Amino acid sequence: METFPILIRKDGMPIRYLVVDDSVFARKNVAKMVEAFGGEIVGEAGDGCTAITEYDRTTPDMVLMDITMPQMEGIEAAERIVRSHPNARIVMVSSVGYQENIVAALQKGARHFVQKPVKSEILYEVIKYVMGDDAAVATPTAQES
Repeated sequence: METFPILIRKDGMPIRYLVVDDSVFARKNVAKMVEAFGGEIVGEAGDGCTAITEYDRTTPDMVLMDITMPQMEGIEAAERIVRSHPNARIVMVSSVGYQENIVAALQKGARHFVQKPVKSEILYEVIKYVMGDDAAVATPTAQES
C-alpha cells in the first residue's frame, strides 16, 4: 500500500471519521485507507438511519458515506445530518456515479464525491480538500530514515 503524509487536524489530533456502507468489506477497505492517512475511525454504519445516530454519538470530522444502502439512502442521510449539523463534512463514496446522484448529493450538503472502487490517492486528496484549513500534514519528527 502506498504511503501518504499523515493528515491531522489543525490541533494536532487525528481526523475522526465515520464510515458508512452496507458492505462490511467496503467499510473495512475505506477504514484501512483512512487509518493509513493517520485517521481514526470513530464509528461505522451499514445504513443511513444508523449513520445519523452514529454522527450524533461520535460527531466525526468527516463522514465517508455510500449512496445505495437499505433502510435509508446515503443522500437522504447526508441531508438529515447536514440539517442538524450544518458544518458536517460528508463525502459520498459510491459506484453509482450517475451525474444526477452526485449533483443531488452536493445539493443536499455533501462536500464531495469519490467513485468506487476507491483509490487511496484520490480519497487522500478529497479528504485534504474537504478538510481545507482545518487539516494539516503532520511534520515527521526527526527520525533516522
